[in-house]
Amino acid sequence: MVSKAEFAGKTALVTGAGGGLGSAIVALLAERGARVVGCDQSEEALRSPHLASRHVFDLLDRASIEVAIPAIIEKDGVPDILINNAGWTRAETLPALTAEKIEHELDLNLTGVMLFADPLIKAMAARGSGSIVFISSVNAIAHFGNPAYAAAKAGINAYAKSVAVELGRSGLRANVVCPGSIRTAAWDHRLAKNPDILAKLQRLYPLGRIVDATEVAEAVAFLASERASGITGAVVPVDAGLTAGFLPFIDDILGA
Repeated sequence: MVSKAEFAGKTALVTGAGGGLGSAIVALLAERGARVVGCDQSEEALRSPHLASRHVFDLLDRASIEVAIPAIIEKDGVPDILINNAGWTRAETLPALTAEKIEHELDLNLTGVMLFADPLIKAMAARGSGSIVFISSVNAIAHFGNPAYAAAKAGINAYAKSVAVELGRSGLRANVVCPGSIRTAAWDHRLAKNPDILAKLQRLYPLGRIVDATEVAEAVAFLASERASGITGAVVPVDAGLTAGFLPFIDDILGA
């Protein structure tokens, strides 16, 4: 049984706090006693009653990031837990890529994340403690489309390992959660094109379903907690078995 006071006395900062996964992470950390600071690109996205503090900035706007960081530290202090969750993609295949889309997705999912996280991580290291969890993707482990997003998320995995290795002796742990498909609003544009897509998707997953946001949030909370005190530099898929192997190969080829 996980203690309801597991994160009591801790401040947890969550980016992308208003999204489907972000909201689940915020709710779970707050339920377990954390003082949760939410960050997103609009006030409207930060209406959750679980948030103790709110900050608005855009990961695509370097100036807004530079303003947000001292504002966060002044109002809320250096976080004990940093959850880098914000991300986005739409260029789903190589033919869809353009120079502008490549730049946009790399800036949002890698450059912006690093520009925001780096000064906070260094402040955590200067204090001598902290837990960082990056939300990456199974796209960083194997190719499932979204090539620019995948490249950015692979960069996030590498960045997290650099933090784990270089700042471990400063009291920091850094880990990565790689979700598979999650049924959030991010799927709405695909469902609009093909209402049967979720049924088709389930065939690819060994558990016969995709994961939900609360399952991913549980993994995030574990890695952020003292229960994972010996874990750093880990890349953890939460993907209903997708990256373990390709089940349709077994069904269609070996079972044929």
